[in-house]
Amino acid sequence: MTDPLHVHEGGRVRGFVIRWVVNALALLVAAWILKGIVVNSYLSLFVAAFVIGLLNAFLRPVVLLLTLPLNILTLGLFTLVVNGIMILLAGDVVRGFEVHGFFSAVFAALIMGLVSFILNLFISDSGQIENVMIITDERRF
Repeated sequence: MTDPLHVHEGGRVRGFVIRWVVNALALLVAAWILKGIVVNSYLSLFVAAFVIGLLNAFLRPVVLLLTLPLNILTLGLFTLVVNGIMILLAGDVVRGFEVHGFFSAVFAALIMGLVSFILNLFISDSGQIENVMIITDERRF
């Protein structure tokens, strides 16, 4: 039996790739729903998802720390604005990924958060697809 806290190197890489794909799918859904988000190719979609991931890993914690009083004052809703700023920055960096306006970025952050949350419910920490068992009541009236 394997230790659930120990994840071998292949599992980390697989988990990273699966979460990258999930974020790319979430970005694709946001681009499909919002007219202000334009993705010109699948390559730019995956590069944008990667850049957003890097920005969220390195820049977002610093910005959240600097805006902590405002975040507390808004009961955490300012985090959505910070996430929108990360998407705006990615739009400036990645060719073929365009973000037209601040509100498009904020709504894209909201959509990406919801889609990522739903898809990540089915993925374990090691990147494996979780089995979902639906139990129904078999009684008939």
